[in-house]
Amino acid sequence: MEPKKRALILTADAGFGHRSAALAVRDALLDKYAEEMTVDLINPLDEPTTPTFLRDTQADYDKYLHYVPDLYALGYEASDNLIPTAILERTIGVLLVDTMRKMFSQFKPDVVLSTYPWYQSAISTMFTGRKNKTPQFTVVTDLSTVHRMWFHKKVTGCLVPNTLVAELGMSYGMPLEKIIITGIPVSPAISKEKRDKNEIRKELGWQPDLPTILAVGSKRVERLIDSLNVINHFGAPIQVAVVCGRDENLFRELTHFEWHIPAYIYEYSDQVPTLMKASDLMLCKAGGLIVTESLASGLPMMLTEIIPGQETGNAEYVTAYGAADMAESPIAILECMSHLMKDDQALLKKRAANAKFLGQPESAYAAADILWKSASSTETKKSSHRQLLGR
Repeated sequence: MEPKKRALILTADAGFGHRSAALAVRDALLDKYAEEMTVDLINPLDEPTTPTFLRDTQADYDKYLHYVPDLYALGYEASDNLIPTAILERTIGVLLVDTMRKMFSQFKPDVVLSTYPWYQSAISTMFTGRKNKTPQFTVVTDLSTVHRMWFHKKVTGCLVPNTLVAELGMSYGMPLEKIIITGIPVSPAISKEKRDKNEIRKELGWQPDLPTILAVGSKRVERLIDSLNVINHFGAPIQVAVVCGRDENLFRELTHFEWHIPAYIYEYSDQVPTLMKASDLMLCKAGGLIVTESLASGLPMMLTEIIPGQETGNAEYVTAYGAADMAESPIAILECMSHLMKDDQALLKKRAANAKFLGQPESAYAAADILWKSASSTETKKSSHRQLLGR
């Protein structure tokens, strides 16, 4: 019996989307190839060989977004140019090369996938001058506004969400033959959930046949209470479910809310794909993860917040294609709700059809198939790692 192939998935915890995409691909690989493949999911920024100030960038991400979002946006835009990106790539490549060398020596992967843009340069630095190189792929985790650092030319393949990002990658010099449109990987549970909405609602204890709004919050979502207050007083027969993203203060406040509509409050849920399939409208910020999962579920969105930078493109993309509406103030939410619900929800149904058209619920399986094919067609890992270790 041949030994199992080994996939190494590298992610980070600056936001939720990078790890969620990594988990989606891992789950898809194990669902289809568990008997033939081992999968390791690692955050290199948490490794002891990674410089402390790089490890701290994950926690600093939240601080910048909360306290100085304009400064974060300025830094994002300033670094998204040819010379700053080249300097950044070289610097990070050197700083992370020891971590990468240690991880490759430990796991000996047949194929590598990164869901964070910092690792490609470090892996390329590690393999400089080596003939046999482990295939490495990148998954881009935003729908439109994408930093050029994602498009490292030495990767084996770059998995992108759509033609818009594919064209952006080519404009940054990424070879066309390395760009593969797969969609951003979403949980395989989304494509597996085939039940009728009312059947799911019955299982969840929600009321059937009521227009249902799903709101997803966290400590990064600042105006959720104000948004829900409008929904609560909208006056039409609707119900709402809220996932608080482990924000204990938000959960406590919402459980003591004076609700005038049926409301179901979850401090945390590992069944968000199921909740999406049971809902008619998503109320959320324009994060790449939640937007992509909503599209994959055929769930239209009302976007209430945008982080300047990469989320701007996400919002522009889904609103331009008619799958979402922007509503960044209470009066805008009220107007949006009125438009969506009138004429027997005609606009809401149109938005849902557009979301379904854009959604790619099988995206994680597409990525998994690419990794499996690449791992299966490479030369033996023994040769590659002898080269890496200089033996």
